Amino acid sequence: MEHYEVIIIGFGKGGKTLAAALADRGQKVAVIEQSKMMYGGTCINIGCIPTKSLVHHSNLSRLKKLSSFEEKAAEYHSAIDKKTNLIAALRQKNFENLDKKEAVTLYSGKASFTSQHEISVQTESGAISLHGERIYINTGASIIIPDIDGIQESQRVYTSTTLMEETALPKRLVIIGAGYIGLEFASMYAGFGSEVIVLDSHRDLLEREDRDIAQAIRNTLEKRGVDFRYGAIIQSVIDTEHETAVTYMEDDQVRQVSVDAVLVAAGRKPNIDGLQLSSAGIAITDRGAIQVDENLQTTVPHIFAMGDVTGGLQFTYISLDDQRIIMDHLYGHKSRTTRDRKFVPYSVFIDPPLSRVGLTEQEAIAQGYEVKIAVLQAAAIPRAKLSEETEGLLKAVVDAQTDLILGCSLFCADSHEMINIVQIAMQTEQSYTFLRDHIFTHPSMSESLNDLFQLISHGSSRQ
Repeated sequence: MEHYEVIIIGFGKGGKTLAAALADRGQKVAVIEQSKMMYGGTCINIGCIPTKSLVHHSNLSRLKKLSSFEEKAAEYHSAIDKKTNLIAALRQKNFENLDKKEAVTLYSGKASFTSQHEISVQTESGAISLHGERIYINTGASIIIPDIDGIQESQRVYTSTTLMEETALPKRLVIIGAGYIGLEFASMYAGFGSEVIVLDSHRDLLEREDRDIAQAIRNTLEKRGVDFRYGAIIQSVIDTEHETAVTYMEDDQVRQVSVDAVLVAAGRKPNIDGLQLSSAGIAITDRGAIQVDENLQTTVPHIFAMGDVTGGLQFTYISLDDQRIIMDHLYGHKSRTTRDRKFVPYSVFIDPPLSRVGLTEQEAIAQGYEVKIAVLQAAAIPRAKLSEETEGLLKAVVDAQTDLILGCSLFCADSHEMINIVQIAMQTEQSYTFLRDHIFTHPSMSESLNDLFQLISHGSSRQ
C-alpha cells in the first residue's frame, strides 16, 4: 500500500490547483482521475471550454449566412474538429503540469473508500490501495437522465457531452429542458443551422430571471428559429428506422415530433456514485451532495470536498475559490470560508450572452426592499450599433434607501466581461452613482453602464 500525505480524488479545477500548490510545499500527493479523457476536469473537457468554442464558431457560421444545409453541416464539422483539437491540447497541458512534479503521482482509475484513510483505485491492470493522511474529493457532477420510456434504449439521445462529439449536424434537434444548458445548446445549434425545438415542463422560461429579461431572451432565440413548447410532459422517446419520435403531453393533448437527435438537458447531480462514502463515514445531504461545513470539511475531520460535488454553485471559479479556502485553512489565517462569497456572478453563453449578479427585481421586493429600476435596450448602445450586435436588454436594481446596487442583469454582447465590473462595485459597496459617473473607454460595451445607471436617477421606486 502506497502512503501519501494527500490524496485528491478528481482532476478538476480545485483538485489540480490544490495538488500543484501542495506539491510545491513539499507534500507527497496522489491525484486520482477515473478517465484519462478527463484530465483537467469538466470545464476543459466537456464543459465551458468546448461549449464556448462551439458557441464562438456557431456565431461565425450564422454571420456567414450560408444557404444550403450541406454548407452549414461542413461548417459544423470543422468547428467540432477545432474544438476537439483545442481540448486535446489543453488536456495534455494539464496532465503535464502535474505529471512533471516529482511530488505528484497520477492514477487513472475509479476511486472508492475502504476506510477513513484508505482508497481503492480500480485501474486497467487491477486494484491499487492507497493510504492518505488527508483526502480531498473533487469529483464534480454528472448529467441527470430522466426516467422516460425508451430514452435509455434510443441511439439518438445525447447529453451535452456526447452531442459535442458528433461530427454530423442534426437537421432537426429536440432539447429536453429549457434551463441554462438547454438554452446555450439551443442558441448554438440554431446558429449552426439546425431546426431546434425546446420542450420544457415549466410554463415559463427561466423562472429565476426577471420576466422582462426572460422575455427578451425568448424573443431573440425565437427570431433565430428556436421553437419553444412549454408545459410539455415527455411521454416517450422511441427510435424509428431513420428518426426518433418524441411523444409529449401539452395542454392535455398528445403531441409528437420526429427528429434526428434528442439532447437531454435536465440538470446535473453531485457525482458520488461508486465512492462508497459510507465506508469512511462521510455524510451526504438530502439532495445527494457531500455534506461540508463553511471550511469545506466533511463529517470526517481530515476529509474535505470541493466543487460541484458539494451541491453548491456549479461554476469552475467556485471550485477554484474552494481551493483558496482549503489553502487558507492549511497555511493561512483560517479566516476564509464559503460565507465570504457575496454577489457571485454568472454568465450563460447564448447569443448574446446573459450575465447576472445579485437579486432580480422580484427577489429584491420579496425581501422587503424598496427598489429603483433602470432598463436599457442594447440597441441604444453605440458600440452595439457599431458591431451590429443590437439584440438584448440591460437591467439594474438599486436600493431606493441606500443607493446600493442590489442586482444587475445584462443580456447583451460582452455581458460576461461587463458583469464583473458591476460585481466589484457591489462587493466594495459603491453607490450606483460610481458606475453612473465612471470614466470608461469609448466606444465600448462597458460604457453602457454609464447610461444604464443614469436611468436610475430618473426612475420610479417600486416595493
